Amino acid sequence: MSDEAPETDRRVQAARRTRDRLAAAALSLALDRGLAAVTVEEIAARADVTRRTFSRHFTGKESAVVDCLRADGDRINRALRARPAAEPPLTAYHRAVRDWLVDPVTPAWHRRPRVFDLLRLAEQEPALFAALQHTRVDAQEDSVRIVADRLGTDPDTDLRPAVLVGAGAGALIAAQTAWVRGGDTGALPRLVDQAFAALLAERGGSS
Repeated sequence: MSDEAPETDRRVQAARRTRDRLAAAALSLALDRGLAAVTVEEIAARADVTRRTFSRHFTGKESAVVDCLRADGDRINRALRARPAAEPPLTAYHRAVRDWLVDPVTPAWHRRPRVFDLLRLAEQEPALFAALQHTRVDAQEDSVRIVADRLGTDPDTDLRPAVLVGAGAGALIAAQTAWVRGGDTGALPRLVDQAFAALLAERGGSS
């Protein structure tokens, strides 16, 4: 049993490395050439794996290109889960996003230039934008469960977690959109704060 666990861990880590190589190859090719000029076969070749291996990890080139953003949603949710229980949900969500933005170990979007380029490309490529939306939905579903746990409620019967997460995620998306369209790569933290301030002002300052 003890021998099986390390072997399983090694397989998981190897699969993670393969997925990361594929995602990095897909992102690089898409930004260099444009999405339409990139094939799955080229992505697999760049990552030194087979087409079949690609298909074990991704449903298409679009999901591979945006995969680098999936971990950011996970980091925000880990930060949300770690926020003090007494914080109101929207405050906790805002501060979780801020924790992600200032993380000194793992850079957030505004400190990764290729992410800025990717989000700009997604605004021009409907298929890529759809893949980005799918990634957002996955992260928001996890956020809803976390907020439901904070409120001690069932998200299947209580709308509050979904409504609160929808509001917080909407503020983040609004800030991200303004960031990409504005062109100031360092402005994201300020825009996030502005978006949440606008949201709370509309709600009378209550979070």
